[in-house]
Amino acid sequence: MIDYAFKQELARSRENVDDLFYYDGHKVGRGTYGHVFKAQPKVPSAKYPAKEYALKLIEGQGFSMSACREIALLRELKHPNLICLQRVFLTNEKKVWLLLDYAEHDLWHIIKYHRGAKAKKMPVMVPKGMVKSILYQILDGIHYLHSNWVLHRDLKPANILVMGDAPGVHRGRVKIADMGFARIFYNPLKPLAELDPVVVTFWYRAPELLLGAKHYTKAIDVWAIGCIFAELLTAEPVFFCKEEDIKAQSPYHYDQLKRIFTVMGYPQESEWTDFKKMPDYHKLQTDIKSSQTAFPNCSMTRYMEKHKIESDSPQFKLLVKLLTMDPNKRISCKEAMEEPYFKMDPKPTEDVFYKFEIPYPKHADIKKSLAMNIVDDQNQQATNPQVNQAMNQQLDSEPVNKRLRMGGQQVDLVLWSF
Repeated sequence: MIDYAFKQELARSRENVDDLFYYDGHKVGRGTYGHVFKAQPKVPSAKYPAKEYALKLIEGQGFSMSACREIALLRELKHPNLICLQRVFLTNEKKVWLLLDYAEHDLWHIIKYHRGAKAKKMPVMVPKGMVKSILYQILDGIHYLHSNWVLHRDLKPANILVMGDAPGVHRGRVKIADMGFARIFYNPLKPLAELDPVVVTFWYRAPELLLGAKHYTKAIDVWAIGCIFAELLTAEPVFFCKEEDIKAQSPYHYDQLKRIFTVMGYPQESEWTDFKKMPDYHKLQTDIKSSQTAFPNCSMTRYMEKHKIESDSPQFKLLVKLLTMDPNKRISCKEAMEEPYFKMDPKPTEDVFYKFEIPYPKHADIKKSLAMNIVDDQNQQATNPQVNQAMNQQLDSEPVNKRLRMGGQQVDLVLWSF
């Protein structure tokens, strides 16, 4: 037992977040298990230099298992492309705060910016060099995790941050965030639904998980990276499904599988050796038969050519290796980084913006951005009322408590040539 006097002295000596930082009223979003605030030190010091920080308040009281996992991993893992945990605060009220890097941008908002340009018939795609640099840094960061026996398990555009040009930060550097679902994988893992019966994004989930795979491999993160890569190339989620977030006790989800097959075609046994051995294969057959669904002439080649990505291009060749149905044949992060795509000009750089002016709006406080989002949705309906309206509304009208929001300032579209 800890001595009572020692506990009292420890409580008195704790640093108080409210004494150290300005953050009240500057909530900019939330992660898997907590709320995120933009903060600045009240009195800059060597310990807390004058710059912007992210303060993450963990939900609930004390150290939950999820908070302990995230903190333990972030304290041990250090890589230029992983979000940096600088300090952990435990208040006398048993609230846990994490002090992290603050990033002005994330891929969800960057892609939304370019998707908005497409909707207004101003096709300004994410620059090729920027796509390459972002992808390389994601692969580098996840390769580091995998080398240390860690799976991220929740890779999606909103969890891929990009540093802005604020003082004291590495401009244009990718930071992989939100380690709330990360797990060490040297021991067999339980299925996702047993571990985390909460709302999880399905669009980036590998087909083997959707078919009830009992154990995780590094290949699930690689699939998600492939989904993000395709989204950067097209400004649209490649496996968009109407119900993005589903509270599921079972990982099986027919609509999401149907979307994958609609884009890529139905897997043949020669392509996926263990396809018929998957736990939920028979459920899939029942659903296909009852819905009378067929997938003729569906292929990734046809899908990407609609988006002006040719099948003989280096980016397409890498994409199909990342999005290989059979997890045993899916490329690794290390192998992907050695692909010819990254050896061609423009080469990937540490600053994904290539020292150009950053055209993307910065994150704004949630209250300030609510009105802007309503106006954006109304404008979206006026400019694009046809077939894609439902998808655009769901993609762009993200719930406030799920994603970081951007400011409402007008920004001119910038077309970079690299």
